[in-house]
Amino acid sequence: MSDFSDSIDNRRPWLALGIGNSRLHWARFEGDNLVITWNTPHLDAEAIDRLQSSQFDFSPWGVVAAQGDLRLVVASVVPDRLKLWRSRVPLTNLSLDNVPLRGLYPTLGIDRALAVLGAGTRYGFPVLLVDGGTALTLTGIGSDRTLVGGAILPGLGLQIRTLARETGALPEIARGDDAIVPQRWAKDTHTAIQSGITYTVLAGLRDFIEAWWQDYPNTPVVLTGGDGERLKKALIQRVPAWTPWLHDDPHALFLGIQATICRPRTSGGRSQRVSSDRLDRTDAL
Repeated sequence: MSDFSDSIDNRRPWLALGIGNSRLHWARFEGDNLVITWNTPHLDAEAIDRLQSSQFDFSPWGVVAAQGDLRLVVASVVPDRLKLWRSRVPLTNLSLDNVPLRGLYPTLGIDRALAVLGAGTRYGFPVLLVDGGTALTLTGIGSDRTLVGGAILPGLGLQIRTLARETGALPEIARGDDAIVPQRWAKDTHTAIQSGITYTVLAGLRDFIEAWWQDYPNTPVVLTGGDGERLKKALIQRVPAWTPWLHDDPHALFLGIQATICRPRTSGGRSQRVSSDRLDRTDAL
């Protein structure tokens, strides 16, 4: 049986799936060309079975993506969700061992590793990747593709939800217009929450970015994830001079998957290949 890299060389279509904390992130590739991306909610076993039996028909979610007998490549940060998918669908599971970066520590999230690889592949190394997802993470990679390090904090939405859940009187609020930084000195609770979370996150990001540029001047900073565009706009609004070096790229994760799958690497003379679950279709249903 041929490995996955052979199917890429033959220009066969395939699907990439990022299993995130809040939702599923999908992309369809034609060989090594990214064609379309979309998101869906997490799926239960019955929905996964229906999806496979329909040969990945996503029309119930309003997505027009050509279906067929497609290879599925998965990167997951949720072990239980990955276990469910592996028990029902033939898939190729990516791990840190497959990512062509150096110095990765064992508990680094596969999503962070792939996204920063994708950012560096498109914009060049060194690169700092800011992922504004459920968790807001920063990951830096040097010019030799070695991990410099990073940081993790609760994302904007998680901070809002946690504040509402863990207090008796504070409401859960909407995050507001993507392009507008809220009034700093608020005179109502809603705006006060927006101000407190937004300005402290922006101050923290500004400090990290400035520290990064002290060591790696004029190198790209790429923002991705659900809040990536919002954070980029807010940072540029605060510091317009940063505009040339800040990039919003919602496809960083998929670019990293593409760079991993389409470029098999060697280490110590031995080929490094992705792990693959080759399930018979009757066993997967």
